[in-house]
Amino acid sequence: MTTANKKQTHHFQTEVTQLLHLMVHSLYSNKEVFLRELISNSADACDKLRFKAISNDNLYNGDSDLKIRLAMDKEANTLTISDNGIGMTESEVIDNLGTIAKSGTADFIKQLSQSEKNDASLIGQFGVGFYSAFMVADKVKVETLAAGTTEAVCWESTGDGSFTIEPSDKTDRGTSITLYLKEEAKEYSEDYRIRNIVHTYSEHIAIPVQLLEIIYPKPPLSEEDAADPEKVAEREKEQARVPQWETVNKAKAMWTEAKTELSSEDYVEFYKQVAHDYTDPLTWSHNHVEGKNEYISLLYVPGKAPYDLWNRDRTSGLKLYVQRVFIMDDAEQFLPSYLRFIRGVLDSNDLPLNVSRELLQDSTVGKNLKSAITKRSLDMLKKLSKSDPDKYQTMWKEFGQVLKEGPAEDFSNREDIAKLLRFNSTHEDAVAQNVSLEDYVSRMQEGQKDIYYITAESLQAAKTSPHLEIFKKKGIEVLLLTDRIDEWLVSHLTDFDGKQLHSVTKGKLDLGDLDDKEDKEKLEKENEEAKQFLERIKETLKDKVSEVRLTHRLTDTPACVVAGEYDLGPQMAQIMKAAGQPVPDTKPSFELNPTHALVKRIENEQDEDAFSEWVHLLFEQALLSERGQLEDPATFTSRLNRMLLKLAQ
Repeated sequence: MTTANKKQTHHFQTEVTQLLHLMVHSLYSNKEVFLRELISNSADACDKLRFKAISNDNLYNGDSDLKIRLAMDKEANTLTISDNGIGMTESEVIDNLGTIAKSGTADFIKQLSQSEKNDASLIGQFGVGFYSAFMVADKVKVETLAAGTTEAVCWESTGDGSFTIEPSDKTDRGTSITLYLKEEAKEYSEDYRIRNIVHTYSEHIAIPVQLLEIIYPKPPLSEEDAADPEKVAEREKEQARVPQWETVNKAKAMWTEAKTELSSEDYVEFYKQVAHDYTDPLTWSHNHVEGKNEYISLLYVPGKAPYDLWNRDRTSGLKLYVQRVFIMDDAEQFLPSYLRFIRGVLDSNDLPLNVSRELLQDSTVGKNLKSAITKRSLDMLKKLSKSDPDKYQTMWKEFGQVLKEGPAEDFSNREDIAKLLRFNSTHEDAVAQNVSLEDYVSRMQEGQKDIYYITAESLQAAKTSPHLEIFKKKGIEVLLLTDRIDEWLVSHLTDFDGKQLHSVTKGKLDLGDLDDKEDKEKLEKENEEAKQFLERIKETLKDKVSEVRLTHRLTDTPACVVAGEYDLGPQMAQIMKAAGQPVPDTKPSFELNPTHALVKRIENEQDEDAFSEWVHLLFEQALLSERGQLEDPATFTSRLNRMLLKLAQ
């Protein structure tokens, strides 16, 4: 053994030390979750042994009855959680209990330390549930023997920044964790308290959780019974009986039970166990499917996004079982990326027990299961949107931007995903995105053929955009798209319900039947009459614009810039720049409002220098209004100051 029969002291990883400090010194609102986390870890250890024993039955070593046992000692003020699962080697103990091998650790520590309520749910969410033991214990001792090995290890720490490793006399396979409870945590050495926690949090763990039965003292025998030798002998036998281990949870895979046998509380508590989340889920979907593929799925929509939802290295997916045998955590092959927030369990009868992640991705069964689980997830979200709009709004606030990745990733379900999307709109003044495409279509004006939208950096910028002026005048609703992903979304979601999605900031404005024929003819005539004026502006701006024309899209603003029909929008251009991608060089069209006094003033300007100053000022104002920034703000400021001085003289 590498410890060479000698105790060694090791120091925790810096992040673990910070985490332990928070555990020891912070007042968490719900400390009892530590037991849920430790029982869950023990259950995982049993599941992993069962999986490995499929290919190597010798790992059981004659003990295939997997279980978790809880033992309390009131006098010593200790609580011990033991399992006969996979166990750990010395190197695994150091890796698993001394470091956090997960990206984003610093962000997690920051969130945990800044949490106003010191929310203990973050502990399980991040996968460091073992350290929650220090919320209730002054010292933690772990003894473990890995399956198939003969040398046991003892790990011990008081949570002060270091831990010790030494050989252990443990001879039975598995792991035993002893908590030396704090004075204020004595309740966790009480039998009734532990039973209550197990029933609350671990009722549906598929591994039996056992406690020693309580043998209550019997009342004294009556004088008549005391004179009966048989009854006296029976009483003596009862009093001499040794307490037996009894299973205190259902120890049955909950997802295998019929929906009629389960309550809402059962579903909620199982979610908290499987997702390591302390908040309630928004909804769930439980399905037993027979036919071409036989499987059981239990899917949940969380009530709150994990803090690392956008972390590229974050693991996500369902817990995968094959014929009730645990195979893997975070089986992401069964859900597309845009549904990575869905949690739950998938139990298949068609996959082999030795299935690998690669086989899941390539097999026909795996692909069929992914298609089915995706449709069930979308259907669950659809039902939530119809049955409880408030809960759906909560879901959208937490996961809406993730769901917007869907149309680009999953063409076959594009229409169903589109029905789930929510946006701001000129129809409502709400800050929340609560307008669906179906809502928009239901309110379209007679003769309206397109769904109009505008993308902008902020909701305020979208609402005040000059491009909306003609739409406000005619009472035409426009969707306001302000998330960074929105331009990417509409580049893949080009139509809905037979209606084209059309940007009000791109291409020539054509309202179709919503435009007055007289207005169209009038605009054509005005452009023809102003041809010389427009050419003069084009010559002044040179290669900064592709075209200069008059427009009726503006009512109060003198001018605006319009992107080409297929040009990148400002948001997408910024995303590509940030990603180091080359951005195509495009030139906008410059449109002028012929009824605006400033445009008329410029048209009558004979001084070429003054004309150039006015044209550039108007163009740069339009750019600023559209894009929120200028490539050369200093020149714009100087020009504006010069013109202000002239006007002041």
